[in-house]
Amino acid sequence: MAVKCDRWIRRMAQEQAMITPFADSQVREGVISYGVSSYGYDLRVADEFKIFTNVNTTIVDPKHFDARSLVEYKGDVCIVPPNSFALARSVEYFKIPRNVLTVCVGKSTYARCGIIVNVTPLEPEWEGFVTLEISNTTPLPARVYSNEGLCQIVFFEGDEVCEVSYKDKKGKYQAQQGIVLPRI
Repeated sequence: MAVKCDRWIRRMAQEQAMITPFADSQVREGVISYGVSSYGYDLRVADEFKIFTNVNTTIVDPKHFDARSLVEYKGDVCIVPPNSFALARSVEYFKIPRNVLTVCVGKSTYARCGIIVNVTPLEPEWEGFVTLEISNTTPLPARVYSNEGLCQIVFFEGDEVCEVSYKDKKGKYQAQQGIVLPRI
């Protein structure tokens, strides 16, 4: 399995619509960077968020998730409360090839502010908008900027095509369109 470089990412974005919309180069001027980097793609966070709240005193349970534990917000800047958590989605829609696995990792700019993005894979033949999990680990409110870079997708191309892809197993998060809550 080999990590793929910027040329490969550009080719796959053009030939297979792997990333839509696609920023062909890294955009940096006045924003937290996004677009193609040397060995990955810095995706942007959309302006839709679901922020955790304790107003309804619900319990977070991945098997029986209560949507009342979240407040919906739309805007250019999302304030994540201290020691709290928010869900968001990517601006980009991804179509991962059958012979590729990706890993989504946080960007250093946010990590240095105590804002952590969950490390998550995008499996072979998964497609959709990425639901992003954002933790504010600080005792202070934290800003997350919409339509700017939030995390990086690193692409690994396999030597062989996988036997069973995410699409084959009819994964529960296939072709997700918005911020998708936990499913069983």
